[in-house]
Amino acid sequence: MERLKAYKFRIYPTEEQEIFFAKSFGCARKVYNLMLDDRMKSYEEAKNDSSKKMNFPTPAPYKKEFPFLKEVDSLALANAQLNLDKTYKNFFRDKSVGFPRFKSKKNPVQSYTTNNQNGTLSLLDNKFVKVPKLKSFVKIKLQRQPKGVIKSATRSRHSSGKYYISMLCKEKISELSKVDSAIGIDLGITDFAIFSDGQKIDNNKFTSKMSKKLKREQRKLSRRALLAKKKDINLFEAKNYQKKK
Repeated sequence: MERLKAYKFRIYPTEEQEIFFAKSFGCARKVYNLMLDDRMKSYEEAKNDSSKKMNFPTPAPYKKEFPFLKEVDSLALANAQLNLDKTYKNFFRDKSVGFPRFKSKKNPVQSYTTNNQNGTLSLLDNKFVKVPKLKSFVKIKLQRQPKGVIKSATRSRHSSGKYYISMLCKEKISELSKVDSAIGIDLGITDFAIFSDGQKIDNNKFTSKMSKKLKREQRKLSRRALLAKKKDINLFEAKNYQKKK
């Protein structure tokens, strides 16, 4: 049995790597906006002329007009298309989410997503991460060890200047073994609970635990009441002082 799990870590790119990321952010944003603009135009044409069909552009044609798009990972551009498709579907499913908007370079979070193909996304010595189209490795801080295979990763830069990577991993999980037996629970007076297999949980253990919790809460209330009383006294004294003046 498998599942997808996301991990997010802080990364520390060099100046050269920051330039590469900025270029990737910009290209993914550029393609997204171009496709959105062409879709909007195609929609208006199809609305006014029933003989025309809606055009769903792909990133490929834009590379002729904008050669710099070839400098970044093609999957980053492909994911920009998938994101636009998803946004459109969300809009037509629920109009309250709003029509797709153009992306701005002034947005507080800039990002792009790529996929793992034959190890183009991988961790090295738990200190660096390898990303597509970038020859050097990016320093990463792992709070925990990701499990499974990295399927995709999103690099992002926040307005604070910090960089992050969110990795989507496919993990294997073991299924719990099925049992045919069942067990019943009876809440009693002498014993707090009695299971059908004979196991008992005595009231002393339960009430002792609850008693300790109750005492903690009582101490908290007492402290709050004392603070409130001191506040009232100080306020009363201040009012009396004002009257005497």
